[in-house]
Amino acid sequence: MSFAYLVLERYPCLGVIGLVPCAFGGTNITRWKRGSELYNRLLTRAYAALQDGGKIRAVLWYQGESDSADETRAKMYKMRLIEFFLDIRRDLASPALPIVQVALASDVGSYFEVVREAQLGTELPNVVCVDAMGLEVKENDTLHLATSAQVQLGKMLANAFLRIGI
Repeated sequence: MSFAYLVLERYPCLGVIGLVPCAFGGTNITRWKRGSELYNRLLTRAYAALQDGGKIRAVLWYQGESDSADETRAKMYKMRLIEFFLDIRRDLASPALPIVQVALASDVGSYFEVVREAQLGTELPNVVCVDAMGLEVKENDTLHLATSAQVQLGKMLANAFLRIGI
């Protein structure tokens, strides 16, 4: 919500901002491959958001912890992430759709640096990366962000989105 509030604060003429949640915890990037159940669910929700004049202005993407636990998945992450972004743009008929992704905040997986490097080094037009490293994680699980950090991350995502352009 902090993302939507900040964007509206800066651009009140946008009117209503709808967030289309598609998260599914604990998934690696291969579960989001084009044609998969999660990918198709994401498209179904995106298409529903387009009904009655809706417009998808960006994708906010925070994923990768599961991939950081496995060496092979970590090494394949960048290629799979780029493929995912290109597929989303193609299926939404929006080749320049802004994508704001988050670089991992947690160093839980043995190969988290490999995944972070892939996230920070994804060089596609209109794709930016927000680095969550250093944001407070919950004490009891060291993986998920604390509430205050989620608010901070939302603002970081909004600022990155506004830099790309509406």
